[in-house]
Amino acid sequence: MKYKKIGDILVLDNNYDGNDFEELSQRHNVKTIMKIDHIQGTKREPVYKILYGDETVTINKENGCLFKLDLSKVMWSKGNNNERLRIAKLVGDGETVIDMFAGIGYFSIPIGIHANAKEVIAIEINPNSYHFLCENIKLNKLDNITPVLGDCKEVTPKFKADRIIMGYVKTTHHYLNVAIDSLNEGGILHYHETVPEKLMKTRPLERIISEANGREVELLKINKIKKYAPGVEHVVVDVRID
Repeated sequence: MKYKKIGDILVLDNNYDGNDFEELSQRHNVKTIMKIDHIQGTKREPVYKILYGDETVTINKENGCLFKLDLSKVMWSKGNNNERLRIAKLVGDGETVIDMFAGIGYFSIPIGIHANAKEVIAIEINPNSYHFLCENIKLNKLDNITPVLGDCKEVTPKFKADRIIMGYVKTTHHYLNVAIDSLNEGGILHYHETVPEKLMKTRPLERIISEANGREVELLKINKIKKYAPGVEHVVVDVRID
């Protein structure tokens, strides 16, 4: 049986067909058991089914950070926990960071806790996710994160940053020109993409270069996050843009 434990909620793999939910809840010490079929739309909203219990709000602890969320309304990607901490450890003292797809603070909260950034501008389009982003800023007692409700394509151009995180996949490349235009000279871009394995070392970088408007792009690292589908990898590309 494949499952994820998020706070005190157990999320079962969609292939699980058992019905011993009460025994499962006791064994894993959870209050609710559910399945999340898929995440849909630009607001990344879950399509779900509750199998046991009725409470979908929980607090998950990860990398010394607290994340309050409602699994019936917002997504949680457990496989990205190493990447969230990796980015936080890369942020330099006094940096201004834009988190373009902030969600409930997946990247912003670890940066607030583990780095010494001047400011993290956390942009989120989903009002439910934005609500929990604000809750998590308070929960972790952070004062250098500025939450902004809105479409990052419209909000990002209002700011300039030393580092920009594009922690979304599928259509992220449509936002590259907006991100690069808001990046200070010598700034760092963390660009996420789902890409066929054979194109992993070429396509993401080519897309960045094509949107850089002649600015010099230096590849720093291509980091594999996880397998997205057979033959398809979720990767993040770190580049410096002068």
